[in-house]
Amino acid sequence: MDNPEGSQVRIGELSRRLGVSDHVLRAWESRYGLLRPVRSAGGFRLYSEADAGRVRRMQAHLAHGLSAAEAAKAVLGEDGRAGADTAPAAAPENGADPAGTARPQDARPIQSAAPDALRQALDAFDEPAAQAVLDRLLSDLSVAAVLRTVVLPYLTELGERWEQGTASVAQEHFASNVIRGRLAGLARGWGTGHGPRAVLACPPGELHDLALMAFGIVLNRNGWRIDYLGMSTPVAELTQTVDERHPDLVVLAAAVPENLDGLAPQLTALAQRAPLALAGAGATPELAAAVGARLLAGDPVTEAEKVRWPR
Repeated sequence: MDNPEGSQVRIGELSRRLGVSDHVLRAWESRYGLLRPVRSAGGFRLYSEADAGRVRRMQAHLAHGLSAAEAAKAVLGEDGRAGADTAPAAAPENGADPAGTARPQDARPIQSAAPDALRQALDAFDEPAAQAVLDRLLSDLSVAAVLRTVVLPYLTELGERWEQGTASVAQEHFASNVIRGRLAGLARGWGTGHGPRAVLACPPGELHDLALMAFGIVLNRNGWRIDYLGMSTPVAELTQTVDERHPDLVVLAAAVPENLDGLAPQLTALAQRAPLALAGAGATPELAAAVGARLLAGDPVTEAEKVRWPR
């Protein structure tokens, strides 16, 4: 039975447990039939552990690059209950429905319009509108695709506008905090599991860590456990954490080279304790070579996807 007695929760609790917004869960339920709630005596929708399991498998398929429609179809197929009697048909690759008409929720126009919509909402301090844009994207695209094509380019563009004086400090802080909150939700539980462990940090004085968070989110979805130290971490404390946690990878990210100045001796010693990688615009090939570290020169999502499990 899909909803065993005693294991039913409302959508808010399901969202909290899985780190997926209730808006996305409702979209997956209505579009793909991924969730199969029952009604309580009071009329509330209740979700089972079987629903939670389908969401987890949906997330795994999305992390491997499938579209939302493809991921849902795969999950329902794994259940052995895919088909017209149990779930709406997944959308064909060309964005049309089974009758051949265009789907209004086609991911491609959503993705192309999303950066402008996100910018407009955040510039206007309209958090509900910004969250709605992100909800829509995450219901149609993988987390990696949303980060790579929308969130990270937006943050880069926001930083450039701030430097040029066309975005205010208030706008930059508001937008960064909204996005930080969303990334924190995606990062929930990223330290659990049985995969290899990565310690992620920024050097002293480095306050820009959203790209590093995005890197960790994608790395976690590829099976890694994440110990996240975040912005402005003293190298001595990073080294102590490495000695205590014995990670398979350490990533230190800096937006400007100045935040890595004078750290070469400490980084050399750190690289002798665990595999070390330097990331961000502040990391140079020369410094990486000098301290015995790997340089992650690409965008955070691509670099996270390239990291391989240690043997």
